[in-house]
Amino acid sequence: MVSAEFANRPQKKLVLFDVDDTLTRPRQPATTEMIDLLRKLKDQVVIGFVGGSDLVKITDQLSVHGENALELFDFGFAENGLIAYKLGKKQASQSFINYIGEERYKKLVNFILHYLADMDLPIKRGTFVEFRNGMVNVSPMGRNATVDERNEFAAYDKIHKIRAAFVEVLREKFADYGLTYTIGGQISFDVFPNGWDKTYCLRFVEQEGFDEIHFFGDKTYEGGNDYEIFTDARTIGHSVKGPADTMRICTELFLSS
Repeated sequence: MVSAEFANRPQKKLVLFDVDDTLTRPRQPATTEMIDLLRKLKDQVVIGFVGGSDLVKITDQLSVHGENALELFDFGFAENGLIAYKLGKKQASQSFINYIGEERYKKLVNFILHYLADMDLPIKRGTFVEFRNGMVNVSPMGRNATVDERNEFAAYDKIHKIRAAFVEVLREKFADYGLTYTIGGQISFDVFPNGWDKTYCLRFVEQEGFDEIHFFGDKTYEGGNDYEIFTDARTIGHSVKGPADTMRICTELFLSS
């Protein structure tokens, strides 16, 4: 039986969403149409977001058109759930630096920075390593890039597999660190302890008694940052090609009756 906090929803289902290329275009705000759909969905089911980015970036994208993301969504999971909110209240969190330790962290980051210094790319900007509470985000071109520059790198990376090759180097070099590497978005990849992928967020919801837990994401292939939660036995996974696809499938599944 679903918990009392969500007993008023007609469908006893939880619907979780990735953010970039699922609810929004990469690093762009959600459209009015998407926000309207989410409001309608919330009348029927319980909704949540689960993103790899930090909370500020995610809420900037989703707190639009008069909405506060942590009020619109019943559950909010940033950094794969290492930062977690339920009904606007913060839940217990974890720390990457406490897990790995300062000395090992410095060895990892120093290696990454040396490797990036020797990497020849058409464009380089700034913020190549971003330390977050539950992970490290690595961007070969740098996160301080315009939308057009991000698109250019994404097209280049699709051909030359820059991120995939970098990940393989790190897996071999730091095999004893117990880390997972996942490619997400257009320009970066995440590094975090094994088990701290997006399935981490499920520990906050699996005792709520939902009949079904659905997940929508775009990077659902092996090595993508939606793969683990998409294939997890506790979820019903939906692979999408963008926000319009998400809206179409949600309407068919949850709003058509």
